[in-house]
Amino acid sequence: MPHLVVRNVPAAVEFYAAAFSAIVLYRSSSPSGEGEHVHLKVWSSLIQISTEEPGYKERQMAGAFLAAPESLGGSSCVFQVGVPDVDTAYQHAIDNGALPALPPTDMFWGDRYGWVRDPFGHMWALCTVREVLTAGEISARMQNFSGSMKGQD
Repeated sequence: MPHLVVRNVPAAVEFYAAAFSAIVLYRSSSPSGEGEHVHLKVWSSLIQISTEEPGYKERQMAGAFLAAPESLGGSSCVFQVGVPDVDTAYQHAIDNGALPALPPTDMFWGDRYGWVRDPFGHMWALCTVREVLTAGEISARMQNFSGSMKGQD
C-alpha cells in the first residue's frame, strides 16, 4: 500500500475525496501527536497519507527521512491507478485542483493513459486498458513510438 507524506493531511483528504472519490477508512493522530495518519480507498486502490513530521531533516541520519514533495522539490514516484474512463477521471481531477502533467493519450502498450500532479506534489498516472497486447505487439509498437520520438528532436 503506498504511503504518501504531505504537509497538510486534512487538505489532502479533502482533495482526494473531491478529485479521486476517496473514502476514509481509518484516521488517527500521528505517534508524535503533531499530525495525522489516514487510510483511504481511492477507486479500487488503498493508500495511506501522513503528516510530514517536524524535524524530518534531523532524522535523516537515522534512516527516517520522510518528507513531503514540497519539501523535496518534487516527487520520486508515480502512483498508477486503473480507472473506468481516463478522460473523465483526468478532467475531474483537474476541475478539483490537480495540475495537468500528461493529457490522456492512447499509449503503445494498449492503455489510455494520463498524468496529473496533486496539490501536494504527488504524481498520479490514470489508466484504462483499451487493448490487451502480446509482448511482441508491445515491442513492435514501442519501436514505432521510439522512432517517432527521435524524429521530433
